[in-house]
Amino acid sequence: MSTPFYVSPQQAMADRAEYARKGIARGRSVVVLQYTDGVVFVAENPSRALHKVSEIYDRIAFAAVGKYNEFENLRIGGVRYADLRGYTYDRDDVTARGLANVYAQTLGGIFSSAAEKPYEVELIVAEVGAGPEDDQIYRLPHDGSIVDEHGSVAIGGNADQISNYLDQRHRDGMTLSEALKLAVESLTRDSNGGERTLTAEQLEVAVLDRTRPQQRKFKRLLGRQLSRLLEEGSGTSAAGAEPGTEPEAAPEEGGEASAES
Repeated sequence: MSTPFYVSPQQAMADRAEYARKGIARGRSVVVLQYTDGVVFVAENPSRALHKVSEIYDRIAFAAVGKYNEFENLRIGGVRYADLRGYTYDRDDVTARGLANVYAQTLGGIFSSAAEKPYEVELIVAEVGAGPEDDQIYRLPHDGSIVDEHGSVAIGGNADQISNYLDQRHRDGMTLSEALKLAVESLTRDSNGGERTLTAEQLEVAVLDRTRPQQRKFKRLLGRQLSRLLEEGSGTSAAGAEPGTEPEAAPEEGGEASAES
């Protein structure tokens, strides 16, 4: 009888982590920034039907990179969890921290299971609070760990390079137009140090805006409103970004069309 091939647990987990990281790195990046009135999500995504940024609940949004079918399943599960908890208890009991814990358990269980491959996804769960100090942003890598982020965060693609760029330039109190301009500048930088051009048609942008009178704070920025914000200079007021000239999308929307997004 031949001797079974042995792989140490440490090596097996390292191989699974490397597999997941390579899949995530093939996806286009997503950037999340705090600004004075909330949190803005900016993704490189030319699709207008399939989304990488979505609403989960009243004050909570979700962003992801990686395999679309995998993070779409997670998004749907998050919507169901939030709806059930809000209906059973109270809408205020649905929090980003609670949702991040649910996602962490799911991703951690899949990552540590030898029976299936790890998910090739990285998630961001964000909640807008009454003030900037109450905003919450959580990043969840493929292994189910939770990282509490502040100010700015990037996932997918050249996340490390983008994060370094954001850390050096992001500041508290930025207007929406300033934050959006910084996010787009970070996404246009490639790994070789060059820069690309991204138009409004190549971007998916959404905000959690604490100043909205509605209970639901999620809003997509589309069309002329997005183009106007992209054209504004960093010193220009974001007053033109505030309100609702564009239709809102339903919370049941997903990620990007390709297998790696």
